[in-house]
Amino acid sequence: MRISEMGEMDIEESEIEKLPTDLLSHIFLLFSSFTDLAQASCVCKKWREGVKQSMGRRRSLSFSGCKMDDASTSRLVHLAFSLKELDISRSRWGCQITDYGLFEISMAKCIGNLTSISIWGMTGITDKGVVQLVSRATSLQHLNIGGTFITDESLFAIGNNCLHLKTIVLWSCRHVTEIGLLYLVNKCRKLQSINVWGTRVPLDCFIGLLTISPALQIKPVGLLPNAEAIPV
Repeated sequence: MRISEMGEMDIEESEIEKLPTDLLSHIFLLFSSFTDLAQASCVCKKWREGVKQSMGRRRSLSFSGCKMDDASTSRLVHLAFSLKELDISRSRWGCQITDYGLFEISMAKCIGNLTSISIWGMTGITDKGVVQLVSRATSLQHLNIGGTFITDESLFAIGNNCLHLKTIVLWSCRHVTEIGLLYLVNKCRKLQSINVWGTRVPLDCFIGLLTISPALQIKPVGLLPNAEAIPV
């Protein structure tokens, strides 16, 4: 009986090993759990290669809800050659990404092709990490850096490098000023929407933003009463 069981096990293993790496990568592409992917990569050399190839085909990565650090996050991003959307927002698990992590991520091959990045609520990062990241993410269209402690220095870097930017979230970025916002909107001429809830800039600043870009949507709605009456 034991021999029979061992024989059946041998057959199963040989059948699994016949699966081509390309097919394995398609299967692993359906996995949403990074823990499951890590476990799969430990099965054998072929599975490890399949996991690696599946990461290279991913166009979107979200670490929201995952307990990640600089090393694990940057390692996965470096494998995702086709990545277009990256979400490393803070979650209740306390994602521990720092400026060093953003620096490592900025060196990945996919960064220049990213169209969307969210680092919402990442209180461990500063202008140093954001400036490094956006200086290489020149295809960005959507950026969420709300809930961080960035200053105008980051806005200057975004304005100089992210000329395709369409939307930006600066929710509760209390250290940005009128100077940084005006510079950003003046440089990013494709900007369609800006969320400035919780910032500490005067009403006149928003009027100035609309003077530069009359079609700009300033959120939240109602923040600027009687916007229609503002001469531009």
